[in-house]
Amino acid sequence: MKIAIACDHGGYVLKVAVVKHLEEKGYEVTDFGCDSTDSVDYPAYARRVAETVAAGEADKGIVICTTGIGVSIVANKVRGVRCALCSEQTSARLTRMHNDANVLALGGGIVGPNLALDIVDTFLNTEFCGEEKHARRIAAIE
Repeated sequence: MKIAIACDHGGYVLKVAVVKHLEEKGYEVTDFGCDSTDSVDYPAYARRVAETVAAGEADKGIVICTTGIGVSIVANKVRGVRCALCSEQTSARLTRMHNDANVLALGGGIVGPNLALDIVDTFLNTEFCGEEKHARRIAAIE
């Protein structure tokens, strides 16, 4: 599975941990930055991930900033992206099952690395349930 990932300065430390975790699990990871804790503007980074997922060049995306809010707003501006901000595993599971979310947003200042890695695993390992009511709702979103 191909995963696109990016962060701003507030998500950098968590992104490094997530990339390492994904690579150890055998995922193909494309890291769009940023590459330090120096202040940057998150929209450019989140947009690259969202556009990559929307174009089918990655199966899923992960965007990280301090709260996850800003990057999730940006990602959801890209047609074809359903980005969910998750701070625990239940939301990650249900957004995949019911919303077929294709981008995960995380808050580097909100969740610690252990919880974040569990959220990532849940998001990536949960399939869309395919129920008609959920497919109908996703179509209405689009």
